[in-house]
Amino acid sequence: MDITITPKKLSGPITPPPSKSQAHRLIITACLGAGVSRISNLNFSQDIRATLFCMEQLGARWEQTDGDTIQVTGIGARKSKSDSRLPRFDCGESGSTLRFLIPIALAVAGGGVFTGRGRLMERPQQPYFDLFDEKGIFYEQRDGVLTVRGELTPGDYALPGNVSSQFFTGLLCALPLLDGPSRIYPTTALESWDYIAMTMDALMGAGVVVTEPHGESGCFHVSPQAYSPIDRAVEADWSQAGFYYAANGLGNSVKILGMNAGSVQGDKIICPYYARLCGGGPVELDVSQCPDLVPPLALHAALRAGESTRLVGAARLRIKESDRLATVTSELRRLGADIEEGPDFLSIRGIAALTGGDTDSHNDHRIAMMLAMAATRTSGSVTIRDAGAVAKSYPDFWSDYARLGGVFTRTE
Repeated sequence: MDITITPKKLSGPITPPPSKSQAHRLIITACLGAGVSRISNLNFSQDIRATLFCMEQLGARWEQTDGDTIQVTGIGARKSKSDSRLPRFDCGESGSTLRFLIPIALAVAGGGVFTGRGRLMERPQQPYFDLFDEKGIFYEQRDGVLTVRGELTPGDYALPGNVSSQFFTGLLCALPLLDGPSRIYPTTALESWDYIAMTMDALMGAGVVVTEPHGESGCFHVSPQAYSPIDRAVEADWSQAGFYYAANGLGNSVKILGMNAGSVQGDKIICPYYARLCGGGPVELDVSQCPDLVPPLALHAALRAGESTRLVGAARLRIKESDRLATVTSELRRLGADIEEGPDFLSIRGIAALTGGDTDSHNDHRIAMMLAMAATRTSGSVTIRDAGAVAKSYPDFWSDYARLGGVFTRTE
């Protein structure tokens, strides 16, 4: 689906959709628990449906009891089980689903066969492979299919701190299911602490305690524990709120509602970052802890007329749904922005207004939403190719955009 937007300011109240990052974690903890859990304020995006499907393959069951509420019957997993047939996991385009499920599948079912779409199976899994080589776990990746088989055993697990937090989360969820204590050692400073904090919050809510006694540079201690049922509501998503902050930075009048200022979501840093971009003078923002905010931050920076902005610590954006350093740069340039990419940064010189034109989401939901907000400050219409990519995380994005006054036409 392509969308052509007629430039028009947005105004009115909006509550961003539920946090995809938190929802993944709550679904997994509920499915690993014994008994029945309840999760409310759930957004059935493509990524969330992928996690629900994959947990079903491990034996969990769920039903939708209300529009945004599910009841989950967990598997009560504690330790590794053997089965001659490995379960198959279609992870869609969800990197979280894939990386979370790999060690969980080893702990619960002795492994699994993983597939996906888009760029998912090209995204690196080397941190796991290095551990599997050490632990004697079989893995094979061929023709877009990853097979892992073996026994996840208690012990020590070393991971570089500058890899995706998804590797830490997968192990933190899986290791309590084993029959002995384990430790996870970050070998370098952690770059995704806030996402790990979200994982530990979800685990604690399910009665699983992970001790991490030496601060962000210490090791995580994980003991054998059973998951308890949960009753949780998913918070509104600070990463999606970032696009509405960007819209306001471009002169729109969107009232952002329903956000938890005390959330463990690291992307709540959008508030001070937004304030800095609204001020004058050169600005440098470290995005190593909030990579999903780069598209809206880059857009806001592009319209800081006469001011320069650098977004640094962004190397991991090259292995997202698209190479986001490249696609943010190419698509904002199509609209007239003055932006350059480096190996791990974006350098932006603000201008007064953007032009219209044809753009491409590159099948990346965050690029599509960035371009939609950009169209509120262009001199001509903006066409976004493959604008349906927003369904990956925010299926109601275009209806919310229209409700705020956005004007567009669709071409299927």
